[in-house]
Amino acid sequence: MLRSLYAGISGMKVNQVKLDVIGNNIANAGTTAFKSSRVRFKDMVSQTSSEAVAPGISQGGINPKQVGLGVQVAGIDSMVEQGSMQPTSRVLDVAIDGEGYLVVGSGADTSYTRDGALTQDKNGALLNSDGLTVMGYSITGAAGLEKAGTDLVALTIPDAMKGADGKDHKVKSFSIEEDGVIKGFLDDNSVVMIGQIAMASFKNPAGLSKVGGNLYQSTSNSGAAVMRSGIGAATDNSKSYGSMLSQMLEMSNVDLAEQFTDMIIAQRAFQASGKSITTGDEILQEILALKR
Repeated sequence: MLRSLYAGISGMKVNQVKLDVIGNNIANAGTTAFKSSRVRFKDMVSQTSSEAVAPGISQGGINPKQVGLGVQVAGIDSMVEQGSMQPTSRVLDVAIDGEGYLVVGSGADTSYTRDGALTQDKNGALLNSDGLTVMGYSITGAAGLEKAGTDLVALTIPDAMKGADGKDHKVKSFSIEEDGVIKGFLDDNSVVMIGQIAMASFKNPAGLSKVGGNLYQSTSNSGAAVMRSGIGAATDNSKSYGSMLSQMLEMSNVDLAEQFTDMIIAQRAFQASGKSITTGDEILQEILALKR
């Protein structure tokens, strides 16, 4: 009887966790590139009243008799499926269609994100919404023979670049291609390669740690970041990565219909666990009332 009280408490605790996760998912239904989470449960250890008995000559086998002692959280999983795309008509908005994460920050402070709402500072540096630098590759070489470097650098879109005539010309506009290459259009009608936005992938993206601000950091179970090779690299692994879609943003992958259904189930399970506690309490009161 007391076991039912503690089992009821465990049921209320885990369903409270589930409601917390569902609440966070719903709150981030409009967050750019947000990845929802789900809660899984597992039973606790069971108390054995009698062990299993093997079949004998005159008697069949007997199964073990066990009483479960409650429930606990088995895991909180990140659902890394891609969200839908939303057109924005803004050149600095990029969505990753497929595998990959943008690399922001530098050195020991490197983080990863699928939020491609980029901005620029007064110097032309590419930044995310929190002011972290967007990392990529510098590009060298003649037109049609471009080759990206192998070291990550902070990307900057300058005010002027050398045109086909070798003179400095103003960068009138720019575009971001599917491979992450930033093309600059100069006032002499020539086109130059400014740089290439880097992209990282992970063996286990669900193992990434959310650190807020739509940012992720690698963990011991996500695996180290595998960088997409730049254009012109000797070894090309770019086909295993997604495409960058300019003037688009990836939306949250939260399914509100699913979340509200899960909320109803978790709420009823919470109430049922509470009811098992009150029922056990009523039985205890009956026992205490036997001696008056």
